[in-house]
Amino acid sequence: MVRMIDGPTRVPVPGGKLIDEYVGRVNSGDASVSIAHMVAPPGWEEPAQTPEFAEYTLVLKGTVVIEHAEGTTVVAAGQAFVSEPGEKIRYTSGPDGAEYVAVCLPAFSPETANREE
Repeated sequence: MVRMIDGPTRVPVPGGKLIDEYVGRVNSGDASVSIAHMVAPPGWEEPAQTPEFAEYTLVLKGTVVIEHAEGTTVVAAGQAFVSEPGEKIRYTSGPDGAEYVAVCLPAFSPETANREE
């Protein structure tokens, strides 16, 4: 069955980052995948997490800085980053902020992100 998604649902998060979910648990009821457009201001950061899902991050503008067990990776516009389930990662934005698309398999949920306090 084909479906048209008229637009995203804005997911509220602290810290000034904007999340617009197009496909996923919140907007479309999909648990198998989530696709969200993110806009993070300069200096934005989130707690470390050890998600139970794979995450594919495609940077459209600015830079996303990702801390992980092997070090730190700076992902610039036009580049992508993949993290596998069970990897401890932490996302921050670069000095100019970041605009990116995140795809999670299965779909993102706060419970399966396993964010640190």
